[in-house]
Amino acid sequence: MDPLLRTIAEIVYVALDLYVWVLIISAILSWLIAFNVVNTRNRAVYVISDVLYRLTEPALRPIRNVLPNLGGVDLSPVVLILIVMFIQRLILNYGII
Repeated sequence: MDPLLRTIAEIVYVALDLYVWVLIISAILSWLIAFNVVNTRNRAVYVISDVLYRLTEPALRPIRNVLPNLGGVDLSPVVLILIVMFIQRLILNYGII
């Protein structure tokens, strides 16, 4: 196996793993904002939520367009996490890493 390809695959794998954590943190923060535990009037909370929104929304929007409306329940982060885990398994199973 080419060392360059292996290194790139490892970087992609770690980046996907970090993106899963960003999705989880974004979902938890959105719950905290929805239940009024934290307030977006706080500048730090606003900046963090804005950064997380900008990181996750481009990937979540197409999934939200496909999924049916379930009221207040948003399953798009779960679907995206499953897609990311599938991609990670492909990287592992095809011997890239």
